[in-house]
Amino acid sequence: MPKVVLVGCGNMGHAMLKGWLRSGRLKPEEILVVEPADMLREKAITLGALALADANGITDTAPSLWIVFAIKPHAIEIVVPHYVRFKSDAIYVSLAAGTPIATFERLLGKDAAIVRCMPNTPVSIGEGMMVTVANRNVGTTAAPLIRELLASGGKVVEITDETLMDAVTAISGSGPAYLFHFVECLAAAAAGMGLPADTAKLLALQTVYGAAALANTSTGEIGELRRQVTSPNGTTAAALSVLMTDGRLQKLIAEATEAARSRSIELAREE
Repeated sequence: MPKVVLVGCGNMGHAMLKGWLRSGRLKPEEILVVEPADMLREKAITLGALALADANGITDTAPSLWIVFAIKPHAIEIVVPHYVRFKSDAIYVSLAAGTPIATFERLLGKDAAIVRCMPNTPVSIGEGMMVTVANRNVGTTAAPLIRELLASGGKVVEITDETLMDAVTAISGSGPAYLFHFVECLAAAAAGMGLPADTAKLLALQTVYGAAALANTSTGEIGELRRQVTSPNGTTAAALSVLMTDGRLQKLIAEATEAARSRSIELAREE
């Protein structure tokens, strides 16, 4: 019997699966994927995992079972009740954006052990960011197990105030897309200046990657790294004057992340 049942193998589910297998933390035979879509189920099988089209094929439980819901919020009401029969043995982990623990308690029972987690897609290469919050049924002894299960995908932070998960969603959950768009814009600017498309893409990607790696090794303020690159009256200063005057970029990022946070709150209200 598998240790982990992964319900859903879309973008996030597939990223989590790849992270677990890449790290060696879980063996393929220890993961059962439940995915109704043939193409997505094939992706899981290609990685070596066991896979079923629905929960009906799960006949046994393990002494300690993790059921990870990597499904869209609109599918929760339909999918989650099929797993209530595992409640005595399972800890449930939800990756669904904007869906509070209370929703799962309503569907699974208030005695169910439930963890809400917001990951992001870099978990597939072990560089993700995950934030978790648990209900009262997840004991302190389970906390290290939660961290162990998730740590193969990157960094894990635990919080106790679930209302902060909407902010987490806006920053780290959706954040990779903001950065991908920045890379697109930087590459487009380079191409607009006459650089070949492949060179423009490489310049944008490596610059962002290298800067992030450098920032990650720094023990000081990120602003100090920016100041080190910025010579007075130089080229960088000219560009930053466009981005920073009147807090132009800061205001834009604040507006964008607030839009994401508000949408996360709306998703919970739409249930």
